[in-house]
Amino acid sequence: MEKTFEPVSANPSGTTDLSRFDNSWYNPGPRLKVIGWFIVNSLVLNNHLPIPVAFKRWVLRLFGARIGVGVMIKPAVNIKYPWLLTVGDHVWIGEYVWIDNLSPVSIGNHACLSQGALLLTGNHDYRLPTFDLTTKPIRLEDGVWVGAKSVVCPGVTCRSHSVLAVGSVATRDLEAYGIYQGNPAIWVRKRIIST
Repeated sequence: MEKTFEPVSANPSGTTDLSRFDNSWYNPGPRLKVIGWFIVNSLVLNNHLPIPVAFKRWVLRLFGARIGVGVMIKPAVNIKYPWLLTVGDHVWIGEYVWIDNLSPVSIGNHACLSQGALLLTGNHDYRLPTFDLTTKPIRLEDGVWVGAKSVVCPGVTCRSHSVLAVGSVATRDLEAYGIYQGNPAIWVRKRIIST
């Protein structure tokens, strides 16, 4: 079925007024905790220093993250709020991964986030003149692979062992064992894991 688009009108219906933006309803946690994490994140996770992974896991747990065993965290990883993060066992988090978790993010066992992957829980309501903030959780089930430079959008669940190919954007849920590619990502084939 061919898509049809509404033409852009010469007479727009409404305008954005960012001076009226107000996200005072959003409270990720106590202000001192947020500031403390901002500093610690820069010193421990979001840099290229050769900091031991065990120390990174310990710091994340100290700030409320639920981190499983055998989790690998590479350099230059950025995590917005660890207290909204759950990571299963033997998960790999690659260089430059950004977990922008304004809402809870849950990552299952044996999942892999490759270099530069972005888990994006926040957005804006473009229909409102105030451009209100919206947030929705993300869930990656066991065995999911989010490819390098890929984006998982707010509210998306990547089901068991699904794959989001390099540079793709998941705007909807990914089905179990599906390989998805493109922007927006579409199913291209089934993932078969040899035993």
